[in-house]
Amino acid sequence: MPSRNPVFRNSQAFSPKGYASFNETAVPTASADQLERMYAAPPATSLDTGRMSIDDVVVKTGILFAVLLPAAVVGWLAESPILLWGGLIAGLVLGLVVSFKQSTSPALILPYAAAEGLFLGGISWIFEQAWPGIVAQAILGTLAVFAAALVAYRSGKIRVTPKFRRTVLIAMGGYLLFGLVNLVVMAFGGGGTFGLQSGGLGIVISLFAIGLAATMLVLDFDFAEQGVRNGLPERYSWLAAFGLVVTLVWLYLEILRFLAILRGTD
Repeated sequence: MPSRNPVFRNSQAFSPKGYASFNETAVPTASADQLERMYAAPPATSLDTGRMSIDDVVVKTGILFAVLLPAAVVGWLAESPILLWGGLIAGLVLGLVVSFKQSTSPALILPYAAAEGLFLGGISWIFEQAWPGIVAQAILGTLAVFAAALVAYRSGKIRVTPKFRRTVLIAMGGYLLFGLVNLVVMAFGGGGTFGLQSGGLGIVISLFAIGLAATMLVLDFDFAEQGVRNGLPERYSWLAAFGLVVTLVWLYLEILRFLAILRGTD
């Protein structure tokens, strides 16, 4: 069962079944002396082999945030609806292109981070004006959930099994369906500030969404490790980092909305 993160969905590269060989040319048989020298040599690192490593994913994720955060500051200070909506649309388009093309090109992924930064900065400013202090709380909440998900995954308390993936798939489908219905309700002026996701029901749904985003992080960690085990080329670390950023942005927005509902939206 594939990951529900659009970056890894239907991706053979991050599949547990493995990844096709990158070099199908027959390798000549080594002599006894060559084998002895190979045995005595120090083990090759990912840098030597040109394969992806977890360190590569961490570094690329850091680079994406190094682009996203300054752009968010610009979006915050500009107080511009044009930058907010422009960032939202550009981020959505670039995100879909990267996801469906399974692109590992920094020329697409870095602009995505910049566009998301502009959008997040603008939307965060709007929330901050309505509920002072909410952005700092949402950032801390996002970091806490990320840390908890990472610890749970690394400690083995959460195991990514086929049943686990199926459960997340069903939950994700239900949440997406609710999101579509909620958009229709909001378009016709129904519900509260966030449509059906307001009041007591909104709190329950937001908690569910935050939990779902946390499980997506666990799947992202697992699929990144699966890519390393499959011996993917180093460039795929950009795609894995992109997937993590997509989930973290979603998690931050869900926590932001949850805190707004708690502090009163009607």
